[in-house]
Amino acid sequence: MDIRQQLLAAFEVEHREHIDAIRAALAGAAGDVPPDWNDVFRRAHSLKGASRAVDLPKVEAVAHRLETLFERIVAGDGTLDREATGAVHLALDRIEAYVAALKGEADPAMPADALASLDRCLAGPSPSQPDPPGAPVELPPRHPDPPAESVPAQAGLQKPASTPTEPGSDPGVLLRVPADAVEALTRASHELASALGAESAVGEGLARLQRDAAALGRRAESLRGSKAQSGTTRPRPSDAETAESALDAMRAELRGFETALLALARDAAQLAQIRTGIIASAEAASTRIGREAERLTLVPAETVFGAFPRALRDMARESGREIDVVARGLDLPVDRAMLQSLKDPVLHALRNALSHGAETPEQRERQGKPPALSITLDIAVRGGRLVLGIHDDGRGPDLRAIEATARARGLIGAGDGDPDTLLALVFEPGFSTASAVDTLSGRGIGLSVVADAVRRLGGSVRLEPRVPAGTSLIMHLPLSAARRTLLLVDVGASLFALPSASVERLLRLDRSSLYTAMGRIMVRLPRERGEDLSLPLVDLASLVGVTGEENHPGEGHTVTAVLMRSGGRSWVLRIDALRDVRNLLVLPAPPIGADPRLISGTVVLGGDTPVLVLDPDGLAARATETNHAAPEPVDDRTGTAALPRRSTILVVDDSITTRTLEKGILESAGYRVVVCVDGQDALDRLRAGIEHVDLVVADVEMPRLDGFGLLKALRADESFARLPLILMTSRGDADDVARGLGLGADAYLTKQTFDQRQLLDTIGQLL
Repeated sequence: MDIRQQLLAAFEVEHREHIDAIRAALAGAAGDVPPDWNDVFRRAHSLKGASRAVDLPKVEAVAHRLETLFERIVAGDGTLDREATGAVHLALDRIEAYVAALKGEADPAMPADALASLDRCLAGPSPSQPDPPGAPVELPPRHPDPPAESVPAQAGLQKPASTPTEPGSDPGVLLRVPADAVEALTRASHELASALGAESAVGEGLARLQRDAAALGRRAESLRGSKAQSGTTRPRPSDAETAESALDAMRAELRGFETALLALARDAAQLAQIRTGIIASAEAASTRIGREAERLTLVPAETVFGAFPRALRDMARESGREIDVVARGLDLPVDRAMLQSLKDPVLHALRNALSHGAETPEQRERQGKPPALSITLDIAVRGGRLVLGIHDDGRGPDLRAIEATARARGLIGAGDGDPDTLLALVFEPGFSTASAVDTLSGRGIGLSVVADAVRRLGGSVRLEPRVPAGTSLIMHLPLSAARRTLLLVDVGASLFALPSASVERLLRLDRSSLYTAMGRIMVRLPRERGEDLSLPLVDLASLVGVTGEENHPGEGHTVTAVLMRSGGRSWVLRIDALRDVRNLLVLPAPPIGADPRLISGTVVLGGDTPVLVLDPDGLAARATETNHAAPEPVDDRTGTAALPRRSTILVVDDSITTRTLEKGILESAGYRVVVCVDGQDALDRLRAGIEHVDLVVADVEMPRLDGFGLLKALRADESFARLPLILMTSRGDADDVARGLGLGADAYLTKQTFDQRQLLDTIGQLL
């Protein structure tokens, strides 16, 4: 690859980043989110500079006008109205198409409509208009573009070099993948190669063991021969000294044999250890290679669908229609093969929305709609399935025209005209309500292609009217295998997996924090700001139909639960135990034996143990159908629950966060709580006798009167000399503790090691 090709490859990535950022800003402006116009201006300026660096004067000319337009907006001399927004989108589309066409030809055509539209927004500045004051001096383009006035009328309809209906390169041939994924795969490959290379050392060690074992065998044969020879010869008295020498030699030989045998065993054990390490390293590297390879098969939906908004805008311009296109979820990783299969069907569905949803500006104005037709491509994962939605705010399904066409083709009988039946017929081959064939519709192919492709992938598709106006085409498809982070939880003797994206945190709930409201078990969770959060506690065992563990009351018994968020609301799910948090390959749910509303997939653990992956949305829906409540709270007389009479506790702290936290904990345990903002406030309230207070929990560092001063004043007052008081503060030095206890505090707790149970136990003992 020569230097220019390298520069163009780098520019292709860079220009995409700038264009995506500008489009995101425009989408935010349309949604009443103020964009950072300074950043947008810098993006246009960088795009101009980058195009000049790779000698692309046509792109530079368009980027220069974008820069000027955004500079005026930053300076407050201009606004981004609908005409300007359309001109910017057109300019970005033309730049994209031009860069894409560079792969096929050295100097592709750049339609002049983008320059003309921007010049109109800039109130007629010429292409050679100087940059705003303070900007670097720019040289004029090396190949000036023709003036907009000289462009023929049909130039605005000229197709870019890259046909809109074939956006981008074929993702099956060239894919944009994260650089870190490639690097991780390379590292894992090197690790595997290193691990396998160490096998040669094991082979050499085994050969050495074989040689040593053979030598030992020969020594053993020699020893047997010496022993046999000594056994057949009776030593004479005169030969006693010789025999003793021979015996010593044999003992030495045996010791050498034993030493060699021990060395052989040691070498064998060392080789076995090395081999175990090699196998572990190879397995780990192989697992990483598999995981990274799977990661490469999952590509962002943008790689296939990213150019569709530009293609749709081009189609609308050619037909003289005004549209707004929004794409959501393009960053969602989806199996590449599935994206390829959906490429044409999704484009057909978008064309259908443009064709059948378009209305005249007068019609839209009479109905109170914006001038431009809005079309949204929405990609998401819901309930363990991939959901693609194409929504418009156009005229909506024409049920009378659908019914007339269906009757003319003999697809329905006299009594089959209900809306659901009629809307299902639009997916029949050749079905069209268009009065004429044009470039967008009329042949009855589009929605038939959509239905066939979705059904081949094991999915479903439906068309439905929107409220207050428009149409939605929704495709549901099964997800291919993908890795997800899961929480493995025990419920009785069963093991289930919960997607970590729907789990906010693990909870250890004291039974005294549970209470009943309107027939449901509720749990009160303290929040840093504002009032406590009360949420329903749902029993997972009853939701999935298994037997959970026995819940006998006992000292220190807690409820294990997870705080879930799904379906736009939070709730608490009771489990028996959290087993593990792991990143696992999720396979499709089993075809039988599982409720599809609750199960979104399957994972297989070591030892071929299958585990069902639960769908949080399905669990939430099931929980609302019936009251799957967790076990009733039980009395726990260990000091962590309130006494039968509701004792009143006075909390004194100048921090609203600490007051709220302590108040929530104590009220959850059944106590009545009143609060004061400092020691003087507490002393005045106690002396006023507003209510009977059974115990005081006070901070030390407070304005006006601190905790030590409050304690001294109470102990000096005969009415409060025996009132239990707990100092709970961040001051944990031994001198402070000694001072507090010396002044008469009944307990001294530090916030650094704050434990809810310790506080409740201490209160229980004092009361």
